[in-house]
Amino acid sequence: MVSLSVCVEMVYDDEPFEARIGRAAEAGADAVEFWDWREKDLEAIQKAAEEAGLPIVDCTAGGSLTDPDEADEAVETIRESIGTAEEYGIPSLIVTTGQDQEGLDRETQHENVVEVLSRVAGDAEEAGVTLVVEPLNTAVDHPGYFLVSSEEGFEIVEEVGSDAVKLLYDVYHQQVTEGNVIETITENVDSIGHVHVADVPGRHEPGTGELNYANVFDAIDDAGYDGYVGCEFSPTGDPDEAVAGVLDLD
Repeated sequence: MVSLSVCVEMVYDDEPFEARIGRAAEAGADAVEFWDWREKDLEAIQKAAEEAGLPIVDCTAGGSLTDPDEADEAVETIRESIGTAEEYGIPSLIVTTGQDQEGLDRETQHENVVEVLSRVAGDAEEAGVTLVVEPLNTAVDHPGYFLVSSEEGFEIVEEVGSDAVKLLYDVYHQQVTEGNVIETITENVDSIGHVHVADVPGRHEPGTGELNYANVFDAIDDAGYDGYVGCEFSPTGDPDEAVAGVLDLD
């Protein structure tokens, strides 16, 4: 069975923030995650997580990695997030690359992403924090985003060459972009640090769209993946039932 995390930012958007953590626990989640930490009360979130008996497994790091003129700023932004994650015992940080820069070729931007991640990899290693780099789809949700394919994402991870830098494989985004989900996860499991799930189309809970999530979860298990699978979807109805439904598919 996979260990299930719930993105309380997206799944439970009808509750005061800290209250969402208790709801995730009651629905059967093994952990919680959220997006940007900077405008949140981390002390209150940590207390709520401790009371619910759930770890916080990740949040976002911030920073734009594709523009060479912003490289130093991106490094400092990610380092700040690494320090925060270490302080609050959050083991992973989601790193998004930022937009495709007009006037810059992809090779230059790719090299800058690798450079920024290489500069912060040592900080992450020392802090015991894993940076998970996330490809997103540009067809539906994130037009203009730089890192689209899992193939290029795995290339970036390999080029950085640190155990503290891995890929966030979002099944929803990659189904929209390229498909071939099960084989990609199976062949690259050692480079994957976190997984997100939602169905296609609509980005709703697994079981509402075209993906056979029972098979996807079996493949994740069979591949030996030992991290968390994060529910990052917009429920079609009651969010508690949506989370429970994902548990039933596993």
